[in-house]
Amino acid sequence: MNQNQNIPPEFQPKKKVHFNKVTGIRIGVILLCGLAGFGGSYLANNIGSSSGITINQQSGNSTSGSVIHDVSDIASKCGPSVVEITTESVSSGNSIFGQYIQQGAGSGVIFSEDGYIITNNHVIEGATSIVVTLASGDQYNAQLVGTDSQTDLAVIKIDANNLVPATIGDSDSLQVGDAAIAIGNPLGELGGTVTTGIISALDREITVENETMTLLQTDAAINPGNSGGGLFDGNGNLIGIVNAKESQTGIEGLGFAIPINGALDIIDELIENGSVTSRPALNVSLYDYSSGQSLGNSDMQDGVYIVQVVQGGAGDQAGLQQGDRIVQFDGEEVSTSAEVKAILREHQIGDRVEMVIDRDGETQTVTVTLGQQSS
Repeated sequence: MNQNQNIPPEFQPKKKVHFNKVTGIRIGVILLCGLAGFGGSYLANNIGSSSGITINQQSGNSTSGSVIHDVSDIASKCGPSVVEITTESVSSGNSIFGQYIQQGAGSGVIFSEDGYIITNNHVIEGATSIVVTLASGDQYNAQLVGTDSQTDLAVIKIDANNLVPATIGDSDSLQVGDAAIAIGNPLGELGGTVTTGIISALDREITVENETMTLLQTDAAINPGNSGGGLFDGNGNLIGIVNAKESQTGIEGLGFAIPINGALDIIDELIENGSVTSRPALNVSLYDYSSGQSLGNSDMQDGVYIVQVVQGGAGDQAGLQQGDRIVQFDGEEVSTSAEVKAILREHQIGDRVEMVIDRDGETQTVTVTLGQQSS
């Protein structure tokens, strides 16, 4: 393989996805190049997280199997805990005008009285400014605290006190058919919208933009702008963070949310460290190549390629190079980055993993000592 001509471009996104993240409304404001842009249950327990924040957590699910006909009390309880998020980011795409400002919108859930807010990574990714609007209408500029693309979670912070944090529920106790209430900011301009449904499935494993996630499925209406908003149970306890829906086929009633039990440790790490540091990593960036997606002639084989190697990281120390195609990982044949990441999740930092790679048409075996995920 001619490495200079055939390696995939760095960070080129894979276009084919199994499911879509519920992306916010994106409005491009065109600017001339060089100009600046502007554009419960009654037994709630107080528990401490490793980040030092005291949160309310609800154990169990007392509404299992029940049908909720009137959600006005739930909406009144949970509404103040859900916020609107608007973002601006600078894009330097293919516009003839050069740089321009993109505006986006999503949702978030208040995690603590002093201003920590949970949302999705894809809501705030690349944002140069983040504005939070509370249910009261008050607006605050927000700072990014931490983000994790693998779980699609992020934490932001506003300078405010005496906020109304969500009461954390127990997503592990859910059953199919339990009531589910989504609150968010659909279309980026309908903040506080409440939709109802049920838990349609548990532990649904889907792939979203090369990331395999285990999510809750609900038929509560989910739309662009709901990203980062809350999914609540019949007692108004937070059980999930909305992040995806099936939208390519036009089928409705297929919404997904990140279970809150699995998210709490990630949220704590983001608050403490700004990133997830406990996860093993190759310290490389991967790209899935398919000849069916190529616009030109190429002698590249279909598969998962290394497009960037973090200097000094696990992959670099093992001798991995840009342009290597991963054939086997830990004894299993792989063809996508999602498969590599799924195997990685079964390991710990410091584990030695054998890889078979193809480099310029020659097969090599490399042993990698897994490192800490870089920021």
